[in-house]
Amino acid sequence: MSDFDRNLATARTGYRTDQVAIDAGLRAHMIRVYNYMTAGVALTGLVAWFTFSAAVTQTSGGLELTSFGHAIFQSPLLWVLVLAPLGLVFALSFGINRLSAGTALMLFFVYAGLLGLSLASIFLVYTGASITRVFFISAATFGAMSLYGYTTQRDLTGIGSFMFMGLIGIIIASLVNMFLHSTGLDWAISVIGVLVFVGLTAYDTQRIKEMYSPMDDGTIAGRKAVMGALSLYLDFINLFLMLLRMFGDRR
Repeated sequence: MSDFDRNLATARTGYRTDQVAIDAGLRAHMIRVYNYMTAGVALTGLVAWFTFSAAVTQTSGGLELTSFGHAIFQSPLLWVLVLAPLGLVFALSFGINRLSAGTALMLFFVYAGLLGLSLASIFLVYTGASITRVFFISAATFGAMSLYGYTTQRDLTGIGSFMFMGLIGIIIASLVNMFLHSTGLDWAISVIGVLVFVGLTAYDTQRIKEMYSPMDDGTIAGRKAVMGALSLYLDFINLFLMLLRMFGDRR
């Protein structure tokens, strides 16, 4: 009987040790994802600000575009800046299994930098104070929903599918509104967009958590970390832009 008790205690201790190791590995993986995502957001913000600073000059009549500003905001180069990040997202999404972890991370940061170039235009539209205010609102909202997605025991798969359908609807409505120029539709897109990206933040966090496996080697774990960072990065940037459209003070 005493031998049985000792064996049972050993088995339980081994279980707890394995579980602790898995939990520690998961926390390290999620911290890695958040570090990549935060670095990407910081890079986008810095590139956007320095691009804006080089693209405009302050005059007595207000802001005026420099020659560099005309090149990136009012020339065909604008379409390159818009389409290049989209191409990189597809390259990462569909080619991730053929990329090394280091290459995937490099492409992620290149994407974040290019997006910063295209997002520099928001400083022409909105005041710096309102951009800062909305950024912190977005960060708080994102943090709360990501924490919920990480800690909840509820399966968010159904919510994620519903939010993805909402995302498709937003894209279609935005394309239609390019021709209609409806302020009412634009406001509706912004409101629905906030709800969609709030939901996607929670869903993506849970999905990234569930994709973690202690059996992954360094390459697979690195790829998962980059793709997880990309998903959360896109959720945050789009949430920020939707909130900015709703609450940003225009110049």
